[in-house]
Amino acid sequence: MAGGMSEALTNLEENVRADLARIAHPGAAWLEAKTGPDGKPALDVLIVGAGQSGIAIGFGLMRSRVSNLLLLDKAEEGMEGPWLTYARMPTLRSPKDYTGPDLDIPSLTYQSWHEARFGKEGWQTLDLITRGHWAEYLLWLRRTIGLPVRNNCELLEIQPAADGLLAARVKRADGIETLYARKIVLATGQEGVGGWMIPEPLRDLPASSVATVADDIDFDSLRGKRVAVIGAGASAFDNAATALEAGAADVHLLCRRAQIQVIQPYRWLTFRGFLRHLSDLDDAWRWRFMRNILEMREGFPQATYDRCARHASFTLHEGAPVEVARQTAGGIELQTPRGAVTADFVICGTGIDMDFAGRGELRGFADNIATWADRYQPPESERNERLGRFPYLADDYAFTERVAGATPWISDIHLFAIASTMSFGPSGSSINAMTTAVPKLVHGLTRGLFRADVARHWASLRAYDVPQAVVTRPARKMGESR
Repeated sequence: MAGGMSEALTNLEENVRADLARIAHPGAAWLEAKTGPDGKPALDVLIVGAGQSGIAIGFGLMRSRVSNLLLLDKAEEGMEGPWLTYARMPTLRSPKDYTGPDLDIPSLTYQSWHEARFGKEGWQTLDLITRGHWAEYLLWLRRTIGLPVRNNCELLEIQPAADGLLAARVKRADGIETLYARKIVLATGQEGVGGWMIPEPLRDLPASSVATVADDIDFDSLRGKRVAVIGAGASAFDNAATALEAGAADVHLLCRRAQIQVIQPYRWLTFRGFLRHLSDLDDAWRWRFMRNILEMREGFPQATYDRCARHASFTLHEGAPVEVARQTAGGIELQTPRGAVTADFVICGTGIDMDFAGRGELRGFADNIATWADRYQPPESERNERLGRFPYLADDYAFTERVAGATPWISDIHLFAIASTMSFGPSGSSINAMTTAVPKLVHGLTRGLFRADVARHWASLRAYDVPQAVVTRPARKMGESR
């Protein structure tokens, strides 16, 4: 980094500290740490995930004077989230002026960081943000606001503990430890409470021949091979393009729709009314909106399509869901209504499905997490079994119980991930929703912490006796002369 740019970044960090100091009111501490069964102070909030969502949540809590918190992430520092792992597009798809983790603090926006890093002209000429720069910005953001983060830590299990606490078993490089917290937030992005889907017809194929778009794929090994990509969303196209650029002999992208989806519904919904208030609607309206949006799926930008279409070895198949898949002597044969496609390797870009019991941290209470199917039955014309499996969340993003009273402690486990979508609209993995979704979550967390301590606050008020002034002249009695 050039000296001038380094100085600009230092100046920006000073501006950040000044900005935050100016808006620090009210700065009074209002929480008392509880003691865990191990005799150590328990956390007020444990945030699982230190990617963009975890950073924004931690920042929002710190601004609300909830400083006894910790972020965990199973990845190494700087590798949190998908940006340097399975995100295979050159740039973010969001416009460069979308704000998010900054929570409306101008000096913390990506634009401010980019201008300090590369100059104002660099921002003016920028088209879209590269994913590498976004990852660098997120790391700078977390360090600048001073978030406590432990990397290489994986959450294994959540159980109830004494005195209203939650026990989180965590795997570290040096062993297992248990952390105690009043609240746990799962800011776990795309995976959340499920996993990436492999369509039913492909599940019996050799594991070495099938991957999802989130897997660690050795694309160099696909040079000269035939590749089939199932799905037609942006991530599917990204993986097809990466295979083509690695030298795959042929890449076939199989779209189940009769016509490929080019509309991006997330561009329509990026307005304050929808982002802030969808969750205030009744279940029928929430279901209607989100079913329409999620069934439409995300479209892909022109550059993503062009990245594939420029290769003569790329073929798009519309109206071609996989009906049968089998391993043959000549490769993997995928039978579709439009005919068969033969491949050496298959990549599935077919999205996420809910699988509570498949997540170790949820396994102990998976059967009592209420789903949308448990709470709402849409008209026949609006039914969707996959969306019905999404968790039905409370207004503070907390899990709700299928059977009331069986696991009441799960109301202190809050989900901010892709699986929050049916209850809140875009939230846990969407940059454009952060400035509305994160404050809603933070308010829910602080509301719960305040209500749990209301008796202590009442006692504190009753005992409050700090005078605001000193009376130096005694009051004169009525009728008394001066």
